[in-house]
Amino acid sequence: MSIATFDISIIIPVLNEANTIATTIRHLKENCLTEQLIEILVVDGGSTDATNQIAEDQGARVVSSPRGRAAQMNYGAMLAKGSILYFLHADTIPPKHFDKSITQAIHRGYQAGCFQMKFDSNSRFLSFFAWFSRINSRLCRGGDQSLFISKKLFDSLNGFNEDYRIYEDNEFIGRLYDHTTKFKILPQQVKTSARRYEECGTLKLQYHYGIIHLKSRFGNGPEQLYRYYRKHIG
Repeated sequence: MSIATFDISIIIPVLNEANTIATTIRHLKENCLTEQLIEILVVDGGSTDATNQIAEDQGARVVSSPRGRAAQMNYGAMLAKGSILYFLHADTIPPKHFDKSITQAIHRGYQAGCFQMKFDSNSRFLSFFAWFSRINSRLCRGGDQSLFISKKLFDSLNGFNEDYRIYEDNEFIGRLYDHTTKFKILPQQVKTSARRYEECGTLKLQYHYGIIHLKSRFGNGPEQLYRYYRKHIG
């Protein structure tokens, strides 16, 4: 029996995402051009709710890995059958025909990229910060914007650094910017949840995220960043 191959493997790390995962998977299937050419891999880090069963019921392939988003995404990438990896948060919704936009960018010579971003919130403050996602600079990148990358390039960079319990997206994208100038900001927008801001306070959370960025720029390592996160964000 032949093994199915896919253009895009969508990798979604999850931990207790029962309230969001069905909506995300349905959206992916309803808004891609060719469902047969995408693979949806849900990588669970030890959920205690119904996340896994819901994802399976929606037709995703569910696998388990050690907890930690970097480890979960690396495990998904190792299992992926697609030539393009698309890393997506469980509470982030890609635009219509996202698969076409990604494959076209790869075929035009871009090795990696992301979409612009907006929040599911009317907050002008969050809209202001989301506006910067259109700028092609490592300072304006984040995991909520989603990330597509050729599997070949991902493997050559040795994937995400699993020492990072937070900030793993930014650390990887920093290495990616050092490695290639072929990073594409797609004009469409993903819509990501503002729930974390609503829980912690918008100004407070953005301030602490900014401090974490600065700490990383000044040489703080993964454990120092994590300690700051645990102390001030939780």
